[in-house]
Amino acid sequence: MTSGKKKKGDMGEESACRFLESKGYKILARNFHTAWGEIDIIACHSSTIVFVEVKTRSSSHFAAPEESVTLTKQDRMRRAAELWLAEHFPNDSPQCRFDVVSITLPQSPAVIRIEHFEAAFE
Repeated sequence: MTSGKKKKGDMGEESACRFLESKGYKILARNFHTAWGEIDIIACHSSTIVFVEVKTRSSSHFAAPEESVTLTKQDRMRRAAELWLAEHFPNDSPQCRFDVVSITLPQSPAVIRIEHFEAAFE
């Protein structure tokens, strides 16, 4: 990832964390890396563990950010989530789901657009 893309991604993830916390989510982990890939945010909401993919773009002219969560990415997230759950809940898996938070960061930071897609995929 180039430094510009990394900076935009980091800004998006930070915005997503603040947004989720404002909705009552507790952030458990960020940037969980495995051989399968990365999970941007792992949170808890009520009694549900939520694995969150954050997609950040500077515009949605070509496609909305959430549209780039491909089937391959979904499969990698599922595998990474299985590893995280095995580490943290070895005896009993809690209820969990996969969300996508779409962040659009146009030129003016005052107009950041955040959309939260709960249970975006299974």
